[in-house]
Amino acid sequence: MAFQEDVIVDDVEEDSSEEIIPFEYSITSYGADFTIDGLVSRLRRGDIFVPSFQRAFVWDEETASRFVESLLLGLPVPGIFLSREEDTKRLIIVDGQQRLVSLRSFYDGKFADTEKTFALTGLGKKSHFLGKTYESLEPEDRRRLDDAILHATIIRQDKHSDDNSSVYQVFERLNMGGKHLQPQEIRVAMYHGAFNDLLQDLNCNHTWRKLYGKVSNRMKDQELILRFLAMYFDRKNYKSPLKQFLNKYMGSNRNLTRQSEGEIRSVFENTMETVHIQLGPNAFKPSKGRFIAAVFDSVAVGIADRLEQGAILNDKELKAAYDALMENEDYRQTTFGGTAQTRIVNQRLTLA
Repeated sequence: MAFQEDVIVDDVEEDSSEEIIPFEYSITSYGADFTIDGLVSRLRRGDIFVPSFQRAFVWDEETASRFVESLLLGLPVPGIFLSREEDTKRLIIVDGQQRLVSLRSFYDGKFADTEKTFALTGLGKKSHFLGKTYESLEPEDRRRLDDAILHATIIRQDKHSDDNSSVYQVFERLNMGGKHLQPQEIRVAMYHGAFNDLLQDLNCNHTWRKLYGKVSNRMKDQELILRFLAMYFDRKNYKSPLKQFLNKYMGSNRNLTRQSEGEIRSVFENTMETVHIQLGPNAFKPSKGRFIAAVFDSVAVGIADRLEQGAILNDKELKAAYDALMENEDYRQTTFGGTAQTRIVNQRLTLA
């Protein structure tokens, strides 16, 4: 499935002041110096966890080579940030993925994504290490690399919360450089587990793809599925900002302990199938082909509520109700401007 972002999603709450999560930091951090061979061993065992969203590996061979060379030469390199999971005690990479993946690739002798041999390149013709793999390094150079130190800052949230709000904020702030991470990309890293795997699977649903469009390479489509499920199953606890509401729901159901895979899959698939068959592929795109997030969450939740009573047999009646909703001025006012405000969300869901 090609990953191409060509769907315009109207979601006016993005980057607005209303989406700033208010909280007080409750976090502890401490420094730790790891030897390089120790880091690689932990990566291989999974004790240090590379979040699966990622920005896969974006460094080119020369950048990765220069980083390894810096360690071989004893030059200072930037440290990394890790977060310790309370339940598994594993360390999640918050910042430093490219450096750690480069190191593991060099020790493994190849780049995992391409299977290409990792031999140091782009170092200058006179470099003692040009063309070297880990195995072909001189024994003393290999030992020097093994014993080189990379400093890590390890962060931990002191007060338990489902959304790990403090760690989330650190993750968000540390990743503001370059290609700014979207909220769902951070959630995938923070709340990885069975629920996240299910969201990825539901995102491949053929009916959903017809309703949304091509797969979003910034995970906007997965965030919309999360938004629907959170508002359907947990609307009584909705309180703006929307970002925090979604964080809490995804964190609390991370291991599918609140709603099961079967329950979630049934609600999502039945709702999307009903929408597609009876309202058509543009049901969530009532305005010049733009996918309106506020229309999506309210219409989808409304139909899911109705399906609790059984299948909808009168498609003409449903279409007439949908058309009337789209023309309802009170409803229209809830689908643009301040769409994540608590009062607006409740009004929109009630009308739908």
